[in-house]
Amino acid sequence: MREGAFKKYFKRTMMYLFLIVVSLISVFPIYWCFISASNTTAEILGGKLLPGTHLQENINNLLAQADVFTAFKNSTVNTLVVLVLSLTVCSIAGYGFEVYHDKAKDRVMGLLMLSMMVPFVAILVPMFQLFSNLGLMNKTMGFVLPSISTPFLIMLFRNNARTFPKEIIEAARMDGVGELKIFLTMFVPTMRPTYAAAATITFMNTWNAYLWPRVIFKVNSAITMPMLVSNLMGGYVIDYGVVMAGVTICTLPTVIIFFILQKSFTEAIAGSVK
Repeated sequence: MREGAFKKYFKRTMMYLFLIVVSLISVFPIYWCFISASNTTAEILGGKLLPGTHLQENINNLLAQADVFTAFKNSTVNTLVVLVLSLTVCSIAGYGFEVYHDKAKDRVMGLLMLSMMVPFVAILVPMFQLFSNLGLMNKTMGFVLPSISTPFLIMLFRNNARTFPKEIIEAARMDGVGELKIFLTMFVPTMRPTYAAAATITFMNTWNAYLWPRVIFKVNSAITMPMLVSNLMGGYVIDYGVVMAGVTICTLPTVIIFFILQKSFTEAIAGSVK
């Protein structure tokens, strides 16, 4: 084997080994979470990394200690409402920023990007006071409103809208097609990977949200899955098998959604970067 070919083979081998190690490190927390759900507290604290025989017992104890069905239903409803509204609002905004482009809109977009630098905790108290005065405590709409429009998703749709041929829009306008019909019948089908990526990000962020739901929801009937898992950690004695069973149930939807939309997510992010 020639020296140049050997170096190329060696570099490729090392690259694959590096990717394998990084992948194993990334996947390990999910593996440990699922495995721990089938073990007892003593086995978990002992560092056992193999499946156990206590999965059904842990799930039964979890159902006996917490109202999992209500929390799962609340998280599902909250997430779906935010998902639909967020994709609608952010896609229209991103489309408008790019298709109806001018310098004033660039300034507005700059302000939106600047708002991403403000930590959520900095506006938490004013938001709580505002939503309390509006009577939106313990209501789904109180949770949904702050999440409908996010600068990142608007930027994502705007950047991907740049790949949409402007000639098609001009030709459709000349044929008398309305702006709404152009958006619904031409832009939306073309941007399916972008919608998939936005849906993945929105679903994960909304489903895993903890701080704002903890502030806005004050009754047990409005509890969400992250709040339920947090409640399992209370008390003097913690059953880690039950906790990990709750974490597993809470994690499964996001894992499933990500793997289903993984290809479209990668395509949309790559297109946005370009």
